[in-house]
Amino acid sequence: MENMERICKFLKEAGVYYLATVEGDQPRVRPFGTAHIFEGKLYIQTGKVKPVSKQLVCNPKAEICAFKNGMWIRVAGELVEDDRLEARKSMLDAYPGLRNRYDENDGNTQVLYFKNGTATFSAFGRPDEVVMF
Repeated sequence: MENMERICKFLKEAGVYYLATVEGDQPRVRPFGTAHIFEGKLYIQTGKVKPVSKQLVCNPKAEICAFKNGMWIRVAGELVEDDRLEARKSMLDAYPGLRNRYDENDGNTQVLYFKNGTATFSAFGRPDEVVMF
């Protein structure tokens, strides 16, 4: 759990991270801001109506990247939907500002967790540190 908390803390402190998915043979990258630990797993949130949701259904492999204070993190793995009410509610409770657009019962709110994850912490002039989770 210590590594998971470190990964989540880095993402939250960075404020914005970039999520990369694929659509056919075209990479797609967009800014995200949610990072949450629920039941020991790293979760992100989106809306089911968004293209990113449809891309992840076709290919769950994804990678996120964030930068802060001369360091960056890359988190790679498969994003798996958790359609339980408890998971959606936990995310929205952690990010109450999202409640003006999302609700755990709206049929649109989607939370996904990383499966088979690898986090790589990097900085110029230092060897990478790789954490599996």
